[in-house]
Formats: sequence, C-alpha cells, structure tokens
Amino acid sequence: MTRILTSFILVLGLAAAQPALAQQRPLKTEDPETVGSGRALIEAGLDYNRDVFLPVSGLRGNHLTMPAFGLSLGVSSIAEIQIDWGIYQQLSITDQVAGAPLAPILQLDGDSTDDFGDIHIGAKVRLVSETAHRPAIGSWFSTRLPNAGNESGLGKDVQDFSSALTIGKTVQSVRVVANIGVLMIGRPTEAVAQDDLLIYGLSVARAVSANAELVGEFVGRANFANIVTPGAEDRGLLRFGARYTKSGVRLDGGILLGLTSYDPSIGFTGGLTWAFNAFKVP
Repeated sequence: MTRILTSFILVLGLAAAQPALAQQRPLKTEDPETVGSGRALIEAGLDYNRDVFLPVSGLRGNHLTMPAFGLSLGVSSIAEIQIDWGIYQQLSITDQVAGAPLAPILQLDGDSTDDFGDIHIGAKVRLVSETAHRPAIGSWFSTRLPNAGNESGLGKDVQDFSSALTIGKTVQSVRVVANIGVLMIGRPTEAVAQDDLLIYGLSVARAVSANAELVGEFVGRANFANIVTPGAEDRGLLRFGARYTKSGVRLDGGILLGLTSYDPSIGFTGGLTWAFNAFKVP
C-alpha cells in the first residue's frame, strides 16, 4: 500500500506547464474527449515487460508484444469506436509454477511460447462537455475477446468486460484525467463464473514545449472478494513517458513499473500515433 500511495503522489507531481491534448499512447487512462467526428486515430507500438507472471498458466518470464495496434473511429462529435490488438506476443519463460489451473493443458516447445494477442473492442461517449468550471465526463466500455489460446499459456479462452466513468479537466496548463469502474473477469476453469474487480486510474500530461509533453499515470485494480481466484489478483502499475508531435504524427516512449508481485518488475514501450480526417459523418 505504501508503494501505491507513493506512486499516486509521483503522478500528481508532474503537474505544471502548458495545456496538453487528450490522452494517447503511452497512457492507458481513458480521456472523456473523443477523437472527433469523422476522424480516425491509429496507434502502433512495441511493448516489452520483464518478469511477467501469469498465474492462470503458472508461467513467468519476459513478455514482448508487437505491434501493439490501436484504432479509434469518431462516429460522431461525442462518440468513438475502439479496437486494440497486440497482434503478436511472445514470452521468454524463466520459471514455471506447478499447480496453476491451466498448467496441465500447456503445449510448450522449449523455453519460450508465442501466440496471437487478444482483441479488445469498445466504445467511448462524452456525456458532459468541459467548461471553465466543470470537467468533461464520459462513459467507456470494452470487451476482451479470447483470441490467444490457453495451450500457449498466454490466453484464457474466456471473455472479460470493462466499464468505467471517465473524467478530464484542464486546469491552467495541466491535463488531469481519472477513471473509475468495474472489470468482470471470466474464470477459465469454471463455467458461467466471473470475478468482479474495481478498476481505477489517474494520469497527468505536462507540456514542456509546443511539440513535447511529459506524461505519467497510475492505474490499478482491486479485488474485495474473500477468496481471490488465480488471474483476479490486485494489480498496480506506474507509467512515465514522453510524447513528441511533428507533422501530424506523435512519437512516444515510456517506462512501466509494477507495484505488486503479479506485475512486471519493469517494462518499456515505444510507438507512434497518427490522427487524421478519415470520413464524413452524415
């Protein structure tokens, strides 16, 4: 708990400078502002996390995702559709814990395993516009589809559903965004069973020049059940990064720090974002 509180304070410490735009890579906190009517936003990047533990399969190792692809389509001035997909993932296995729920069905070849990533399909709606005296408020939801197989140890063959309230406010020079909601995780070993978790996030973006920003966020989830099943544990991540925009393309890089024994010890991400007018909304 001390590490989580310290991380929360560090994220708040980013505040001060020039106005920042709505959230994009490398942040995960959802901004209530949408991409805009008829606009498309394409993201692509590479994620590398060290010492990742997958409690459902019992595998531990270093995890690579490439490309981490995202697409957002503005279907109106207040709504967008989102598709996110880590197309290819690989885990270099450093340890395997016996007794994990899906350990008996693993089909591993050597000290690494790979698979497609799960696709996330969702949408976001801005419910209340931001003014000088109130924040913007929105609603976001996403469904994770089970594209990764459980035989590889990288998937669970069950669906998850997330939904959150999104809040964002620009105060003088700082963009602050907060999320709070629920995550419903399907249990891979029990039919018609799920775990319900609280999810939350806080991000801050600070402009250091007309083109560059420093960003940071704290995201996590909490399980208040008396019995916590594998894969439904508390999690917490701290992410710091930078973004640079030139000629309509935004480059980004970031460092991720895990706050629990189930999170990566450290991770690195890098990629780009391109937003453009794609179609005309009738």
